[in-house]
Amino acid sequence: MKINPIKKLSVSTKASSYNIYFGDNIFDNSEIILKEYIQERKIIIVYDQKLDKHIKKLENSISYISSKLELIGVIGGEKSKSLEKFASLSEEIINRGVNRESILIAFGGGVIGDLVGFIASTLLRGIDFIQIPSTLLAQVDSSIGGKTGINSFYGKNLIGSFHQPIAVISDVSFLNTLSKRELISGYAEIVKHGLIKDKNFFEWLTRFGRQVIYGDKDLRIEAIFKACSIKREIVQEDEFEQGQRALLNLGHTFGHAIESY
Repeated sequence: MKINPIKKLSVSTKASSYNIYFGDNIFDNSEIILKEYIQERKIIIVYDQKLDKHIKKLENSISYISSKLELIGVIGGEKSKSLEKFASLSEEIINRGVNRESILIAFGGGVIGDLVGFIASTLLRGIDFIQIPSTLLAQVDSSIGGKTGINSFYGKNLIGSFHQPIAVISDVSFLNTLSKRELISGYAEIVKHGLIKDKNFFEWLTRFGRQVIYGDKDLRIEAIFKACSIKREIVQEDEFEQGQRALLNLGHTFGHAIESY
């Protein structure tokens, strides 16, 4: 089976090591990547219901590898990052027959990844999960580094854990259906990584940023790869945010405070 070129980035922390895969339309050939992770293990995919037109492709890919597959659709958005949704989704996953060898797959934006990752960290005291982020923001931020969690009445992401995925698959073909606002939100996160850590990358973005936003797939892959490389470096040095990883929160502290207000 022909597969498009794939870039790979390895992340190694004290807790675990995993690969991030980058490419265009790698989703169609995802069984080639996923085979080593999920061979005949029970798979439960939790996906954003907005991705209904994509979920069949993922289901078909995985069905070649494992016959034990369950699908659970979730409405995306910050309202799903709640204790109530955490409880009801956990019960639904348990009802589907989860065990310690099962793998959860989070297919969606940052909300789905945060929620499913947190559930994976708590079910049976911790099971494996894979991130398949579908937004530019999730591909360069929340899918990497192991931060998972939900919101409290008192603020965002106050309930959570550090739980690294066993793999991340970033397919830029998903980005073609995003709104301009969503693309710019993700691009701002890419710029932030350059601003924090890499002057040359920041200058590269001043040259190619417009093409990244408006759909040059090769430049998008390169930008996502470089942003993730910067975050990978920081996460590997400070996995549990006891020091310099706080740099990655640039803007978040004030942003969350303004949102809460």
